[in-house]
Amino acid sequence: MRLLVLSVLLVYGFSFVITEVVDSFSTCSGFFLNGQPPVIPGILQNSVSQDNNRYKLICQKYQNAYKFATLYDTTEKIPVFSAYRYTGSFTGRPHISWMIEPQLETLDADMREPCVNQAFPGDYWTQNTLNRGHLFPNGHAADLITAKSTFTLTNIVPQYASFNNGSWGEMEQRVRSIMHSHCRDKDNADNILAYVLTGAVASQAKLLNKRVNIPSNMWTVFCCYNHSTSTWVSQAHWAENKDQQNEVTINAKNLDRFQEFMSRKYGSGSILFDVDCSNFLKLNEGQDDKQE
Repeated sequence: MRLLVLSVLLVYGFSFVITEVVDSFSTCSGFFLNGQPPVIPGILQNSVSQDNNRYKLICQKYQNAYKFATLYDTTEKIPVFSAYRYTGSFTGRPHISWMIEPQLETLDADMREPCVNQAFPGDYWTQNTLNRGHLFPNGHAADLITAKSTFTLTNIVPQYASFNNGSWGEMEQRVRSIMHSHCRDKDNADNILAYVLTGAVASQAKLLNKRVNIPSNMWTVFCCYNHSTSTWVSQAHWAENKDQQNEVTINAKNLDRFQEFMSRKYGSGSILFDVDCSNFLKLNEGQDDKQE
């Protein structure tokens, strides 16, 4: 059956990535702090999907190695989050076709569309105001191969171009610089290391190409060990996914306030990291202000 699905996708001219849809994130637990994925009520608990017909666990594999992990919502056709380890950054942008995940698709005699459970490149072809927004940004990848692995539509949501290329993109670059300077492996201070979760909150009704949910909000949070203070530290950022006439700064917030955001969007009970990351990595005055 899998070979048949691949054959059909090739007929449609799609590039695909041979990753793994798994029953538990224990298969690629290394992308989560202490090997423990987050808890999101009704979605993910004890490394296992709480609705396996809807939420699929993907260990994103590229060129025979795991590169990051994604929790994917096949109903909304967008990821809930992608999880990765920041260990340094690759310079440049890879030249690669957008890929899809064949394991998310089933095939039967009545199937008429190439991608039933995920977005496909054609969803974006006629778009000007929306573009493909990475959850694991290729600019946060440590090498060229990892950067290429991020170009799968299971790691992408429709983002307003002015937001993706404006305040959200600026924030991604700023966070990369902060992690690069202040995050280290607890056991080896010479190695850069931060654990990152980046997600999207599905909107109530907005759809791209009448198929793919256009998220209402984007969020990202990292936790890492800071050798200067000998503590685990974190920063969180979130913002509305909307067309921006003027670029605004997305300020860093502490983990307690981010938990409040998660409770509003997903319900109470979310647990993001396996260790206490509540110490806010504050670098400048005004970072943890009242702006939402």
